[in-house]
Amino acid sequence: QVQLVESGGGSVRAGGSLRLSCVASEYTYSTNCMGWFRQAPGKERERVAYISRTGDSVEYVGSVKGRFTISQDNAKKTTYLQMNSLLPEDTATYYCAAASVCRLLGRPEGNWGQGTQVTVSS
Repeated sequence: QVQLVESGGGSVRAGGSLRLSCVASEYTYSTNCMGWFRQAPGKERERVAYISRTGDSVEYVGSVKGRFTISQDNAKKTTYLQMNSLLPEDTATYYCAAASVCRLLGRPEGNWGQGTQVTVSS
């Protein structure tokens, strides 16, 4: 199974920026779609954004549109989430996920990273 390792989380003030990175141990059919999810305490896990390997399919949850950008460097097997204009409600553990097709992204039995904490203070 492909291993996913996230990094880049931290604590920032509202209005600040962070860039999360997710490095995959390898690219296979199971990493044709990469995405970011987040889960805040007491809330369900939420899909934040995803991108297909070809880059022709990109989606964001409404609350982050215009503030977050997902991108990828296939040569480095890395998917990024650039987060700007951060808000306290963006505070959560952010998880990287992979799937063979984007409609399957986020299944509990799918590929997940260990998560990285993002804390935004007001």
